[in-house]
Amino acid sequence: MAKKVLIIDDEPDMVTFLSTLLEDNGYEVVTAVDGEEGLDKVKSEKPDLISLDLLMPNKTGIKMYRELRKDPEVADIPVVMVTGFGKDDVPSMDFKKWVHERSIKAPEAYIEKPVDKEMLLNAVRQAIG
Repeated sequence: MAKKVLIIDDEPDMVTFLSTLLEDNGYEVVTAVDGEEGLDKVKSEKPDLISLDLLMPNKTGIKMYRELRKDPEVADIPVVMVTGFGKDDVPSMDFKKWVHERSIKAPEAYIEKPVDKEMLLNAVRQAIG
């Protein structure tokens, strides 16, 4: 049985890219467009892993991540953060460190867009096989 990955991203092109990449590598994919829908899908779909964009409308990935980690029912689901927000956007800020410092548990991986296919697949494999 295929491992299930929930992709939470508000960019349709990114959802298509990630879905295709993961499905082509044997994973089942479920998607959500923001943190609110993402939390609902986490509870209804029980994914093996979450691919989470950070900057989205309605509920950001950061807020959703905090809520996820505080809910004992879903707190242990591995998370790979995928974002277009990186060191080049705000050179004086280490965004990865900032997320780690403000979270209960660090995400399993942090990948900046544009996404390197092998880097993402390796992060997913390390987290869930």
